[in-house]
Parts: sequence; C-alpha cells; structure tokens
Amino acid sequence: MLERSGIFAGDDPFAIARAWLAEAERTEINDPNAIALATTDQKGMPNARMVLLKEIEPDAFLFYTNYGSVKAREIEAAGVAAFVVHWKSLRRQIRVRGVTSREDGSKADAYFSSRSLQSRLGAWASRQSEPLTSRAKLLADVAKVTAAQGSAPRRPSFWGGIRLRPVEIEFWADGAFRLHDRFQWRRETVEDEWTVTRLYP
Repeated sequence: MLERSGIFAGDDPFAIARAWLAEAERTEINDPNAIALATTDQKGMPNARMVLLKEIEPDAFLFYTNYGSVKAREIEAAGVAAFVVHWKSLRRQIRVRGVTSREDGSKADAYFSSRSLQSRLGAWASRQSEPLTSRAKLLADVAKVTAAQGSAPRRPSFWGGIRLRPVEIEFWADGAFRLHDRFQWRRETVEDEWTVTRLYP
C-alpha cells in the first residue's frame, strides 16, 4: 500500500487539486488559477500560453476560450492537451495531461453571462490570434459590437469551454535539498481506475 499523507492524502485526485487551489487562493498574489496550457500544431511543434482555469469538475478541468484561437484549433485537431499550474507561495505544482472536448452548452452560457459586460463585448470583438493592424482598430471593433449587441450580449457560437479529462495528474511539492515529493496518478483511458505511483524527485 502506497503511503500518502498530509497534502497528498485522499482517494480522489480532483478533490486534492481543489484543496490545493483553495489554499493557493489564500496565498497567491494574482491569479492562483492561472495554468500554463500546452498544445501542439500539426507538425508537432509545441505551443504554451497562460490561461485561467475556471472550474475543477468531479472528473475534469475546465477553461474557456475563443474557438478560433490557435490553442483551440490545435486542441480540436489533436484532441489532447496538457497543463501545469505552479504556486510559488506554496512551492507546489500540478501537471495534467488528457483528452479534450468542448463545453458549449448551458454551462458555457451561464459562465459567459457571469462575466462583466466589457469582457462579453470584448469576446465578440476579438478575432483571437489573427493579425491586428492597431489598437485603434480593436477599439473600433468593440464600439461596433457594443452598438450591435447592446447591454445583454449572448454567448457567441465561436466562444466556449474546453474540458480536459486527464489520464495523468502529477502532484509535486518542494522538499529540502531538492528531494521533492512527487505522486503520479495515471490511467490508460478516462474510464479506467487510477494507479498512484511515487516518483523520484
């Protein structure tokens, strides 16, 4: 029986992740839910960028984006993605790899409605990842969208959630003399049971 105690204890990796995030929300100065999301293009060239994790569901991680963005197009083509979240204040990180799917139903509608009006209008105006001639052009686009959409813009069809269901989750915590603690939760498919392994630092 693998011994796991303290911050690593528990039989549900999503519960552990939620507990770590809740702790980070009390200690991180900015954006404790910021994750470095990794994708690959059709040639296998990797890409990484920061996005905000919006929910840890019972069996998945959820963030939102413009479906026309580079990250969304790469995710759509590959069907997989990975991310790491690092909390400097806690000296901990979580690494996640898994399969992806869209969340473009009522949950996405509800989240979009919860955003500020300016953010909702910005989502309509931004052609994310496409070339932009100037900031003035962007502001002009926002003005046009504001006139067209008014004060209650609905969620655009090109904007929604990406759900990542992991096949691998690794919890890492800093240790003295670089003897860190690492526990890897792994399964072959999202339907399988987890196997937990302690890894060398």
